[in-house]
Amino acid sequence: MKRTAVILGSGLLLLVALWNSVTWHLQRFWGASGYFWQAKWERLLSTFEGKEWILFVIGTTSVPFLLFWAFNGLLLVVDTTGKPNFISRYRIQIGKNEPVDPVKLRQAIRTVLFNQIMISLPMVVFLYPFLKWWGDPCRRALPTFHWVLLELAIFTVIEEVLFYYVHRVLHHPAFYKKIHKKHHEWTAPIGVISLYAHPTEHVASNMLPVFAGPLLMSSHLSSITIWFSLVLIITTISHCGYHLPFLPSPEFHDYHHLKFNQCYGVLGVMDHLHGTDTMFKQTKAYERHTLLLGFTPLSESIPNCPKKME
Repeated sequence: MKRTAVILGSGLLLLVALWNSVTWHLQRFWGASGYFWQAKWERLLSTFEGKEWILFVIGTTSVPFLLFWAFNGLLLVVDTTGKPNFISRYRIQIGKNEPVDPVKLRQAIRTVLFNQIMISLPMVVFLYPFLKWWGDPCRRALPTFHWVLLELAIFTVIEEVLFYYVHRVLHHPAFYKKIHKKHHEWTAPIGVISLYAHPTEHVASNMLPVFAGPLLMSSHLSSITIWFSLVLIITTISHCGYHLPFLPSPEFHDYHHLKFNQCYGVLGVMDHLHGTDTMFKQTKAYERHTLLLGFTPLSESIPNCPKKME
């Protein structure tokens, strides 16, 4: 929990510093006023006047969709070719997916696209009238950057709680074989399978915990787009199978795919409270579950114990 607090706190401070720096440069070198972003947003609103729902759908689906596939496209090059070596050397489960099975990969990509186009897109369209009624997501006034940071923190807590309990339910024998087993076909995950799931699981586990925060907070489109994009990037990192330098550690969720009965949450807070990370804490994977600040793979600096499977 201390590690989670440090990571979240450091990330928020970094975002504030970055935002202030970007704003200063915009004003200093581009002659932008303090209302630079507001002016850009108002121009978008005028373009889609009377059809704000189209702007909402584009912002909440197209932007996260493109970021997801751009990031996963790079990872898939490594997964299928093993190159470049400076990335593949950070593989967590050494010897797995070297290279990835092309048949399984094609099946996974088809399922992911189905979930995104046939499930996520209609759910976003369905969500719009509720957000419009609760507090127009395309309202003219943009939220302040600091308010967006607060929203992201609240969204994260809500997602952690909801995802943990939904995930635990999906591991119940009554649901696991028919629904959640599909996602666990990959005991050594890769980035793109973060959305490889049964349609029921995609709705209950991937979508609802992510939608809940923006709906509760009556969030602006800008906040929702940032949140959806961050969620897809973070879940890709959690599933990517590589513990890369300067990125969040994927060891926690990678261990869940390996063992199935540990590490159900996102941040690990709920697992700590419920004791569903006790086995994980006794492993070398737990020692490696940290932000890599150098370039030596943690699988080399903290290798598995010989003659013992974690």
